[in-house]
Amino acid sequence: MSDDTFDDGIKCMWMRGGTSKGAYFLASDLPSNTNERDALLLSVMGSPDPRQIDGIGGADPLTSKVAIISPSDREHVDVDYLFLQVQVDKAVVSDTQNCGNILTGVGPFAIERGLVEITGDETQVYVHMVNTGQFANLNVQTPNGRVTYKGDASIGGVPGTAAPVAISFVNIAGSLCGRLFPTGNVKDHVDGLDVTLIDNGMPTIVLRASDVGITGYEARQELEDNTALRERLEHLRLIAGPLMNLGDVVDKTVPKLSMISPAQNGGTISTRTFIPHRCHASIGVLGAVSVATACYTQGSVAHEMIDKKIEPAKQLVRVEHPIGEAQILLNIDHSGFVVEASVIRTARKLFDGYIFSKGHT
Repeated sequence: MSDDTFDDGIKCMWMRGGTSKGAYFLASDLPSNTNERDALLLSVMGSPDPRQIDGIGGADPLTSKVAIISPSDREHVDVDYLFLQVQVDKAVVSDTQNCGNILTGVGPFAIERGLVEITGDETQVYVHMVNTGQFANLNVQTPNGRVTYKGDASIGGVPGTAAPVAISFVNIAGSLCGRLFPTGNVKDHVDGLDVTLIDNGMPTIVLRASDVGITGYEARQELEDNTALRERLEHLRLIAGPLMNLGDVVDKTVPKLSMISPAQNGGTISTRTFIPHRCHASIGVLGAVSVATACYTQGSVAHEMIDKKIEPAKQLVRVEHPIGEAQILLNIDHSGFVVEASVIRTARKLFDGYIFSKGHT
């Protein structure tokens, strides 16, 4: 594509997916060259700038995200989904992780763009997550032959209700680390701390909040303002990265760090999660799946805290976070292993039109 291809704008759908917001594009509408694509996306989002004032990014990692969708050539798979995290204050576009929140909007977007045909009141969209090679099945509400965003489902961190999007994850263990517990242990002692290093869709360091000098019930801003805590967590992360088969993670957005405490509001466990340098307003979908899996793994830091017997069944795990809770349904087999995780999320189309980069005439 030549530079003037984008003078008249790039077709873009801006959506809320779960508790995040992002720009959704067809791959065919973007440059095929990765460097050109990333430069365009930085311009679209307004990065690097703490306010992202010259773009549509919301000055927060949770609102500076991109989904790139294309038809899949894989058998029985509808679409390929590439997630990109556009950093707010750095000229960096990262593809080193999935995003389960932005995934929520992939099904509705694919249907609206004509990549998937509506099959009835509900339409299944089978998604290949390009970042990690894993798969997810999305159940989208399509009454009267069109996607609806109206419904009665509610999720923590999003006001009001919307149509539910049921997401099932299968075989996501070791998405980036190679296996569920990359060190081979359900609990390790790293940098003076007991931790569980786990990757069930999102590489996550699970640790007790009390071990780093907090209650685990603090507000997001209080934790972000705690310089000593942030430095402590980053030191741990840099040591744990190679142990998790992620190599040098200085410039990577994984692993995340989830500090756990006993639940306060009737849930299973309480969390405060850094992603990795900012505290999440809630918790990522796949991060919640990793924490929930740790809760139901004998001997992990999280299981010790909830102290519940593991039995083969479908188990609802309520992961509390700063603004509510994420509900994860785990399917546990007779060996005590989590074989499937499902979650109910919601999405909403915010605008559909054309976005312009700084280079347009």
